[in-house]
Amino acid sequence: MAVRFGKLPDSSLMARKLGEVKRVVTASPDYLARFGTPTRPEDLLSHNCLHFNFLRAETSWPFLVNGVVEWLPIKGGIEANSGETLGQLARLGMGIVRLGEFLIDPDIKAGRLVPILQDFNPHDAEEVHAVFVGGSNTPARVRAFVDFLAERLRDRMQ
Repeated sequence: MAVRFGKLPDSSLMARKLGEVKRVVTASPDYLARFGTPTRPEDLLSHNCLHFNFLRAETSWPFLVNGVVEWLPIKGGIEANSGETLGQLARLGMGIVRLGEFLIDPDIKAGRLVPILQDFNPHDAEEVHAVFVGGSNTPARVRAFVDFLAERLRDRMQ
C-alpha cells in the first residue's frame, strides 16, 4: 500500500481517495525579516524558493491574478523530494515554500511559518489516494489500514 499525491496514472492498482490537499506559500519570520516579504507573485523571482525535485514536480507555482490563474516559474538553490524536509528548511529560514496546509498548519499556528501572497492563492487542491494491489483479494489488514487512513485524514484533507 502506498499514499500518492496528484493525478493517478492508469494502473492495475486499486485506489481510494483519502482527500484533497490545499497548498499555501509560506516562509519563516526570520527569512522574511532578512529578505523582505513578497507582496506580488513576481516578487518571488528575487527570492529563494524551495521546491520538489521529483519527476512530476511543478517548476511553476499558480497564482490568481485579476481573476485568472497564472503560473510563475520559480527558482531556488535547494530542492528535496520530501515535503517534511522542505517544511523544515523553510522553518530554518532557508527560503519560501509552497506545501500542503495539512503539513505546515501546525507551524503556521505556532508562528514558525507565515502565509504569504494569500490574496493571490488560487486555492487549488491536489488529490491524495491510497493505492494498493487487490480488488476482492485485498488482504483484510490492507483494507483495515486504508479505512483507518481515510477516517484519520477526513477532517485534515477536505
